[in-house]
Amino acid sequence: MAQASANGIKIEYEVYGEGEPLLLVMGLGGQLVSWPKGFIDELVGAGFQVIVFDNRDIGLSTKMTSTPPNIRELMVAMVRRKGLRTEYYLSDMAQDAVALLEALDIESAHVVGISMGGMISQCIAIDHPTRIRSLTSIMSTTGNRRVGRASARVLASVPRLSKVTRETALEKGVEMFRLISGSSFNEHEARALGRIAIERSFEPDGQARQTAAIFASPDRTETLKAVRVPALIIHGLEDTLVAPSGGIATVEAIPGARLLLFPDMGHNLPRARWSEIVDAIATNAKRACHSVSLNPNDRP
Repeated sequence: MAQASANGIKIEYEVYGEGEPLLLVMGLGGQLVSWPKGFIDELVGAGFQVIVFDNRDIGLSTKMTSTPPNIRELMVAMVRRKGLRTEYYLSDMAQDAVALLEALDIESAHVVGISMGGMISQCIAIDHPTRIRSLTSIMSTTGNRRVGRASARVLASVPRLSKVTRETALEKGVEMFRLISGSSFNEHEARALGRIAIERSFEPDGQARQTAAIFASPDRTETLKAVRVPALIIHGLEDTLVAPSGGIATVEAIPGARLLLFPDMGHNLPRARWSEIVDAIATNAKRACHSVSLNPNDRP
């Protein structure tokens, strides 16, 4: 692994393979090691140079200093749709990602984000259109609080499962993933990835600040209408953390976007679906290669 100076902070990253650059943007509280290695290997096999990194406030990247919101404040923001005090926004995290590409001397890349990473990826497409070749937004939403809402059962579990220590983080993390992953949940894989992440870095305050950034950031629905890169939206019908309506709203907002729904996928990346997801990402990337000869205003 390596570290780059980007956007005024240090970003930990790792690069796999050779080919067209593809940036993977992780979700809330996730580290670069949270990406399943087998999934990365399949992307490399599809002809991509895969870049993974720790978002700010997580893993080995720079940690922020503001006092994080408490559980009550986070729950009020989730239920009452009110913003939070925040040290940064999703747009700042998108700027981090673009600055990392600049530090790596990469002019533009295909961008794939999951959950909060999908939101950050959308911000890259909105704010930095020349730096993104294609967009894949997985299990994410537009920022419109009327769509993509967590189920009542998940919301009821958040206060208990969010109060963690290093000693309780693994078991509570596994319990949360069991709750949101649907029928494809694999406890062995969730436990293994969770153990690796906790041993590498334990940053609950960073996760709370990232959550604040999500709720403090504006609805992207209108600005997504200006996105002109090929876009693929992937969502699981069993997702209880970000309801499928979030993915549907995203595909409706982006001109020419395509939607891929999996009936056996929750808020996770099921191993049984990796090949289909990678094939879909590669197909979307090929749309970008076709569109370079078109007028930017006419791109799909």
